Order: sequence, then structure tokens, then C-alpha cells
Amino acid sequence: MPSPPSPKSELSRHLRKHPKSTAMELLIADMHGILKGKRVRRRDFEKAVTTGFPFCGGTVLLSALGETVPGLPYGEEDGDPDVDARVIPGSIAPIPWSRRPASQALFRLYDHDGQPFFADPRAILERTLSRFAKRRLTPVMATELEFFLLRNDGENPTPAAAIVPGIGRPQLGAQVYHPEDLRAIEPFLEDVYDWCDAQNIPADSTIAEYAPGQFEVNLLHHDNPVLACDQAVLLKRVIKAAALKHGFVACFMAKPFEHDSGNGLHVHLSFVDGKGRNYFSNDSERQASPPYSKRLRHAVGGLLKTMPEATAVFAPNANSYRRLRPEMFAPVDLNWGVNHRAVAIRIPGSDAKNLRIEHRVAGADANPYLVTACILAGVDYGLRERIEPPKMIEEGQRLRLRAKIPTRWDQALTKFSRSRVLPEYLGAEWCQHFLTNRRAENAQYHNDVPIKDFEWYLRSV
Repeated sequence: MPSPPSPKSELSRHLRKHPKSTAMELLIADMHGILKGKRVRRRDFEKAVTTGFPFCGGTVLLSALGETVPGLPYGEEDGDPDVDARVIPGSIAPIPWSRRPASQALFRLYDHDGQPFFADPRAILERTLSRFAKRRLTPVMATELEFFLLRNDGENPTPAAAIVPGIGRPQLGAQVYHPEDLRAIEPFLEDVYDWCDAQNIPADSTIAEYAPGQFEVNLLHHDNPVLACDQAVLLKRVIKAAALKHGFVACFMAKPFEHDSGNGLHVHLSFVDGKGRNYFSNDSERQASPPYSKRLRHAVGGLLKTMPEATAVFAPNANSYRRLRPEMFAPVDLNWGVNHRAVAIRIPGSDAKNLRIEHRVAGADANPYLVTACILAGVDYGLRERIEPPKMIEEGQRLRLRAKIPTRWDQALTKFSRSRVLPEYLGAEWCQHFLTNRRAENAQYHNDVPIKDFEWYLRSV
């Protein structure tokens, strides 16, 4: 395999193709998957790309509001110290929507001794991936991101529902998979695909989802989960930029509307062994259709066993728990099944070569790196301990749902605080900081007095 080009040659090649680029945005995803960073001018490109730069380590530990959290390091209490930042090879790309030609690159953080910074989401995912390198297994994954396009034409944002031709009124109903809903946003989609091509983001199919103004864009599968998560984060950035250009607001909140379905981040995952065979299929004990092995069962068993403690990562915000409700195509029970969209772990219909797991719990508001790290931790734990899952839900089976997945933020944080598995994979130090961060924001959120308190209790109590 040829060695990758040096940072300097990569930058030179980029500037030959984009010679008018005047600025570069340097980006990193924080704990919430929110891109942070800084902008440098053309004269500083080479220095930033080749030698790196100091950057605030606390950037990846901020609250969702972008605030430092009392009790956490790398914040106000200890002087907000810098760590070392380096641009990620292969991440330099143009910004097609910039008013003047500009570029972007992802960067990552390191301790001063050269080790990956413990709280960098990329490093957390890599730590979990190392378990599979020891097994000589290559994860292959893809993500599906759901989002709403909103119009802000009144007191509150409303879904950009398709208009009935000739009448000028919004089309009622979910209209799931309706091709006319995609045609109505065709200029937006054209920009999304063009800009993804410019940034090497493998955007694939788009569908109209199960609510007015809701859509899903899929990414092609990749055998590098870290790069797949880079692409998921950057896809959100592209969608938000294209929406703004076309008069919309792209919303990745887990549950923006009470009576409509929420936005999920679905992760498809399989493994290839050292001989290029599907690890879930390559086994003498095959059952069901598609055929699946005891390895797949154990992987599912580990995922379901760790799911309650990982829900705080899959559903990281107050709004996240409005999505985890029955009858909304969002999972609430620790179940699995073949070709069944109401379960937490779905085994899509496929042949043995493409046999995979679809993890359906995370919301679109979650950090893809951390979600993937938790999923991989569950799989490895299940394989290691040979955990048997509960009885599989059959295709077409009607469910009696039991809320075994935490459906309230406090419950999920308590489960996370008692986790014995995740700290082993994600790092005990990071898990404690994540818990402190989320509990502080939980308290801040619930201390607010909403208008509903007055509507319900002003007169009656």
C-alpha cells in the first residue's frame, strides 16, 4: 500500500486545484458532535497544516450551549490550557458555499507527550477499534441521518411540507417515500450532492421520511469507522449550509415536533475477517433467513446488554428523550429481529455476504464517533462473553413493548454512572467527565420554568 502524501504535498495539491482559496476553517467535533475550530488566512495555511497549532483542550468538553462546565478540567477553574492540534491527513477540502473561495480541514488533539487527547471523540473511537484489530476483524459501517427542513415563517419554525400543486396548500399526512416531496426540494438536493462530491463525502440515496418536511440521506459503507464518522459530521454541515442557501433551516434535533416522528442516526455494521469473509455469516451454525451465526447472536447480546448504560450517549440531550416513545418507529425495548423496524437492533434482509446489524437507538443529535464507539464496545463485549440475546422478533410480528431502554434523561445518566463495561472501552476518565457535563446541563435545563408550568398550574394549585 502506498504511503499517504505528506501534509505539505497534500496542501500543495489542494491549492493547485483551488488556487483562489483565501481562508481555511480548521474544525473538530466536540462531545456533542458540534463542529468547533478557527479560521486562518492563506499565509498561515502551510504552518497550520505542517506543524500544527495550540488549541484549547476544553473545546471538546463544553456543554451543548458552548459553555465551560464547573468541575471539569481544561476550563475556567484551571486556566483553560491549550493542547497540541494537528490537521488530519486527507481532510483538506473546499467549502463550495463560501462567499469567497475557502477551504476546510479537520484536526485532532494530542497531549504534550504526543499521545491522543483522552477527550477527543476520534481518540475514543480509535481506542475501541483497537479491540477489533487484535481480533483481526475489520468493521464495515455506514450511517443514515434523518433531519427536518423547516421554515421560519411564523412564531415558531414549521416543517417545510410539500405544497399540493395548483392549490398552494401544504400536503397533509406523513407521505413517507413520496417522490414528489423530493422533487419539491430538488435545488436543495442538487447542492447537497454537488457539495458532498466536492468534499469527498459519499452521499448516497435520499428518501422522504415519515413526517412532513422530514428526509434521510444515506452514506455509503466504509471499512474505516473513524472516516465514516468524519463524513457523517461533515454531511450535517453540508446539509445545514444548503438549507440556509435555499431558505430553510436544517434541524437534526431528535424530536422537534410532538406528533411527528423523530430524527434518528441509524448505524449499519458488519465485520470482515482476515480472509475477506463476513464474520457474522462465516460459521457452521447458521439459522434463520438471512442465515446468521452464533457470532451475530453474541454481538446482538452484547449490544442489548450494554444498551441501557449507553443510552446517555445515544440520547445525549433533554430533547433526545421525547423521541424514545412507542409507536414512533423509535426503539424503547431491548429487542432485535430480522426485517423489523420497530426493534432496537434490526437485521436487514440480505444475503450472507452482506449480513449486518442496523443499530436504531441513537438520535440524529448524537455524536457519531461516540455512538459508534459504544456500539463497537457492545459488540466486543458480547463476543468476548458469548452473551445470548433474548428470543428474536420475527418478521411481521406484533410487539408488546416494555420500556427497558431509559426514556428519561435522569434514568439514562444513572444507568451510565453505574456502567461497568463502557469505562473499559471509552476510558474511565472520559466517562466521568461526560457524566459531569451531562448532569450539569440536565440541572440547568430542568431549573428553567417553562410556559407549560403556568398553563397547567397557575390557576389550579
